[in-house]
Amino acid sequence: MSTRPRVGLFVTCLVDLVRPEVGFAAVKLLEQSGCDVEIPQMQTCCGQPAWNAGVDGSAAAIARNVISAFETFDYVVAPSGSCAGMIKRHYPEVFEKDKVWLPRARALAAKTHELMSFLVHRRGLTAVPAMFRKSICYHDSCSSRREMGAVEEPRTLLSSVEGLSIKELSDPQICCGFGGLFSVKYPEISERMADDKIADVVASGADVLVGGDLGCLLHLAGRARRQGHMLEVRHAAEILADMNETPALGECAP
Repeated sequence: MSTRPRVGLFVTCLVDLVRPEVGFAAVKLLEQSGCDVEIPQMQTCCGQPAWNAGVDGSAAAIARNVISAFETFDYVVAPSGSCAGMIKRHYPEVFEKDKVWLPRARALAAKTHELMSFLVHRRGLTAVPAMFRKSICYHDSCSSRREMGAVEEPRTLLSSVEGLSIKELSDPQICCGFGGLFSVKYPEISERMADDKIADVVASGADVLVGGDLGCLLHLAGRARRQGHMLEVRHAAEILADMNETPALGECAP
């Protein structure tokens, strides 16, 4: 019998629809760390947009599907602190009055992890065999930082990449303004927050903006280009997996 842990990869909607390369990179990293990785075909959205919008019934229906799809795995890993945070922190809230589903939600929450935190704490990784000869600054998404506590883990792994140097932002704890539905409901505030974050990135002198949540990265890449900044933006998983051939977010293929 194999002693390799079975990991269910929660791909996320944005990775699936916009940047599948992040999913491929996550699979590569997990397999390199000694995991057997599966991607359940019945997985859908984590339900966060519905939950944040107060559409509790829809959020619960989506959450039941996710629980059913992933509860047999040893671990659930997502290349997104936002989706991982929804499952880990909010699924128990979704079912707090449901005696049948609450224990299942808690069980799934207990084994759900953000990708880089999982690699460091569950697989003991402190270095990866990758090369990226550029300076980067790392954007901590609110969910990764505050809900999942994944702050030092991305920096630990990225600092091991050959040729890569990290330049810290002056205010790394500040939101970029995406916030999912927040950017839709309050676009003017969202744009101003993105402008402030981009100014911080530019002031850092870094060549590349890197993060662990695709929503934030798409938000910042789009806003930067509208401002005329040709800022290279990438998900950390692509760099750690040494899969940097694809054009950066917002760039067109040659």
